[in-house]
Amino acid sequence: VQLVESGGGLVQAGGSLRLSCAASGSTFSINAMGWFRQAPGKQRILVAAITSGGGSTNYADSVKGRFTISRDNAKNTMYLQMNSLQPEDTAVYYCNTVPWHYDYWGQGTQVTVSS
Repeated sequence: VQLVESGGGLVQAGGSLRLSCAASGSTFSINAMGWFRQAPGKQRILVAAITSGGGSTNYADSVKGRFTISRDNAKNTMYLQMNSLQPEDTAVYYCNTVPWHYDYWGQGTQVTVSS
């Protein structure tokens, strides 16, 4: 599976962004997927996860109520809608399976939130 993230950018606090994760290969629909982020000097953490069929989601407490994860298996694409962004959301965002697979990490997409 090859994963390509897009949709990041610079936004003011309180703004919104929608990230996309495009997957190649035929196994996307059978995997639980997640969005991870890594802030400067910090470990990469899982912020949102979704089951293979999209019927169940889970969020880190820090983003609960502000971020929404979704997927379209027909398009081999996963999304992360991020609302009410705060400076502490600044990070590189990555997608991967859950649990993550070392070989699937992509370049990520930078999200920068200015105060």
